[in-house]
Amino acid sequence: MSGETPTGAASGTTLTGAPVSPGAAAGVVATMQAPVGEPAASQLTEADVEAAVARIAAASSAVQTELMRRAQSAKGAGVDVLTATAAMAADPMLIGDATRRVRESHLCPERAVWDAAESVAAQLETLGPPLSERARDVRDVRDRVIADLTGRPAPGVPEPGEPFVLVAVDLAPADTALLDPDSVLALVTAEGGPTSHTAILARSLGIPAVVAVAGATALTDGQVVVVDGTAGTVMVNPDEATVAAVRARPRRAARTFDGVGQTADGVRVQLLANVADPEAARAAATSGAEGVGLFRTEFCFLGRATEPTVAEQVEAYRGVLAAFAGKKVVVRTLDAGADKPLPFVTADSEPNPALGVRGLRTAAAYPGVLDRQLEAIASAAAAEDAEVWVMAPMVATADEAREFVASCRAHGVTTAGVMVEVPAAALRSAAIFEHAQFASLGTNDLVQYTMAADRMLGDLAALSTPWQPAVLDLVKATCDGAVERHRPVGVCGEAAADPVLAPVLVGLGVTSLSMTPRALPDVAAVLAAVDSAECRELAAIALRHATARAARDAVRERLRPVLEPLGL
Repeated sequence: MSGETPTGAASGTTLTGAPVSPGAAAGVVATMQAPVGEPAASQLTEADVEAAVARIAAASSAVQTELMRRAQSAKGAGVDVLTATAAMAADPMLIGDATRRVRESHLCPERAVWDAAESVAAQLETLGPPLSERARDVRDVRDRVIADLTGRPAPGVPEPGEPFVLVAVDLAPADTALLDPDSVLALVTAEGGPTSHTAILARSLGIPAVVAVAGATALTDGQVVVVDGTAGTVMVNPDEATVAAVRARPRRAARTFDGVGQTADGVRVQLLANVADPEAARAAATSGAEGVGLFRTEFCFLGRATEPTVAEQVEAYRGVLAAFAGKKVVVRTLDAGADKPLPFVTADSEPNPALGVRGLRTAAAYPGVLDRQLEAIASAAAAEDAEVWVMAPMVATADEAREFVASCRAHGVTTAGVMVEVPAAALRSAAIFEHAQFASLGTNDLVQYTMAADRMLGDLAALSTPWQPAVLDLVKATCDGAVERHRPVGVCGEAAADPVLAPVLVGLGVTSLSMTPRALPDVAAVLAAVDSAECRELAAIALRHATARAARDAVRERLRPVLEPLGL
């Protein structure tokens, strides 16, 4: 990137993109290293074939070992990302195909890996989101294996020797997972969306970030920029007074959460954490989270060829519940399908997995899997002191809600609800709440399904935001339906971690917010500074505007006296 002409990044220019992680920072630009180039298709002699096969195996093993080593020192979501990428480095579909190409076509090992990876990535891209998102991961693994084969440094984050603003076309999950908030002041990418790996991990690390920035690739090493992750702007070569003002702002990391979420007039808003395993649950409890709003149970299913036993599940669930004795833990049943295929419940031939058999829909073909999971959840709940609620993902109709609640009760689960991710569920929430005792809005999928926009595409980042008026309308519709039955509604998507959006959601009727633990202090601080009437007024302001940017800008302007002292 550093060799490009900075036509779009002249001094005084302000670039705009999608704000995905709040806060502001000023610093010098450091760009990502150039990716591995396409290798020549050199031919091997028959005598060299087996040695080349062995080199591919050794490079694959070296990449996997290095990624797992990094996973041991990573934190939070980064551990899961690095572990998954390490597994992909040994994927037989990729490495086996590369080996076949060496043996059958006598291709040199780096070209064989390149062609095999392109084949896998192309197949993934035809499947549509969210499986198409894995193509980026495959190419990242490809570049790492080829770098090892050719003796080049592995692609990754630069180390300029001073704190810097990282600029890239996009970041691979393995790169994002290793970002150090003490070194990386802010992130700027040309691609990606509000729910991309980059956005999610930037929020979890508290690094200001703007994605889908037009002109980002014209930024060059050494330029000074001011990145505003709340407003979605990148100011190029600002004056010294602007830089000084940004650096004088309070550091967001200095705040803590006291464990009580509420508005200025004392209206309680539970601030909960999203967790995926016992370690994450313990970290969330330490951060002050009032409970768990989304416990992703997939962690004990993924990477297995067979379903875990009830006993295995009970042990895994108890590890999470134990961290929140006496507090609420909302357990989401298995969300298999789409980007989480499992051989024992999902097919591998769906033309559009995002709209296929996923979530609760898998129970129709494999009811025993859900029954055994509910048995395990009930047993774990009985053995621990947490207040356990259970919800099903991908509920679209009142009949599905009724059948799920009945299944929960049959297994001794007393509090059963649903995820609202499908627009149909939001529009017909009153009928769903005849059966469901609560709902949690999964805003990542709700945005994707409402706007028909792949959340990973930078070109669609303007659509892929919960600030879209149509999405806010669906949040309101869900909450309005809940009022009729006196049911609580939470948000457990990435929208809950946005401190500017939080009071809007509360004003629409949301009663709890579940997020990455790192976001808790910011969200709590903003809510504590506004009363419930102001939350309703902010919601009305957002709904009045025709575009997502106009809604966000209007709310942010109204909240400016609150946000600026907080460094937001």
